[in-house]
Amino acid sequence: MSQIELRKVSKRWGEVTAVEPLDLTIGDGEFVAILGPSGCGKSTMLFMLAGIYTPSDGEILFDGAVINDVEARDRNVGIVFQSYALYPHMTVRDNILFPLRFKDLPKEEALRRAHAAAGLVRVEELLERKPAQMSGGQQQRVALARALVKEPQLLLLDEPLSNLDASLRTTMRHEIRGLQRKLGVTTILVTHDQIEATTMADRVICMSKGRIEQIGTADDLYHRPDSLFVAGFIGSPPINLLNAEASGGTLHCGEASLRVAGGGDGKRVLGVRPEAVALGSGRFQGAIHDLEPHGRETIYHLSSPLGPVRALEAGAAARFKVGDNVAFGLTSTLLFDAGTTRRIAEARVEAGA
Repeated sequence: MSQIELRKVSKRWGEVTAVEPLDLTIGDGEFVAILGPSGCGKSTMLFMLAGIYTPSDGEILFDGAVINDVEARDRNVGIVFQSYALYPHMTVRDNILFPLRFKDLPKEEALRRAHAAAGLVRVEELLERKPAQMSGGQQQRVALARALVKEPQLLLLDEPLSNLDASLRTTMRHEIRGLQRKLGVTTILVTHDQIEATTMADRVICMSKGRIEQIGTADDLYHRPDSLFVAGFIGSPPINLLNAEASGGTLHCGEASLRVAGGGDGKRVLGVRPEAVALGSGRFQGAIHDLEPHGRETIYHLSSPLGPVRALEAGAAARFKVGDNVAFGLTSTLLFDAGTTRRIAEARVEAGA
């Protein structure tokens, strides 16, 4: 396996900068997710690591060796693409064998590796089939076997689950994570799906507009987001972001005022996760104008002195109905500087739970 390092790596297309200069180290055997919306630069990073794109500036190192000028086929990198990219005229066996065509391996050894890779992803009984004869989940497994047959230093996964239905995505998240732990291969997952990123990866790299916004565990990004972008991108239902003004230890938010320590003065944004809106008691009153039953939980939409608020409450049955006026408090909050969009870590808001 490999330790991966990027030193001041950037990518430009003419006047357009796809990836701003960045530094990043990924440990040997680590599973990292690059998460962000379309156009944030995550796939460009993956293609630079694979050797498909050449960095405009900076160096990419595998185990301390610069590989900028190493051809893609010589990097010993396995890739699973979003479209799977299986050859329709080839059998599963030949698709899995295909990456070994440039390696000086005896036929028997190549076949042994192909059968071993097929066994890892449980498609050994499909070796004579062609892609059109398989389901999406089976094709995804074959694409994974083809990436693993090279015994790669680095495994790259480019939106590998986006073509699967919801229940199969859940299964494959578990299987890919288990396989990565078993093999210990350094793995980078590129995805726009926060659930994939936070449930599969050891660390998540959250990107926006070609820049890294934050690197951390799923818990770090959810509970301690560095910026408004991370706070808004991570979490479902999304965080409540309420415009506010801080002055002399008071935070004015909508028609309400809250005490704040360490928040400074100026324009602020108060962040409240929906599950931190405690319904049934508290210093605020809100009118429920809509609700979304989700079976095991309910999302309420309230008009309140703070502004529009979403509240999430666990339970199979909704406790309140549209039109109810309910008291509520805030069990935890985050405070951001509206100008810089950065979280004010030292701020403590007396939220009134």
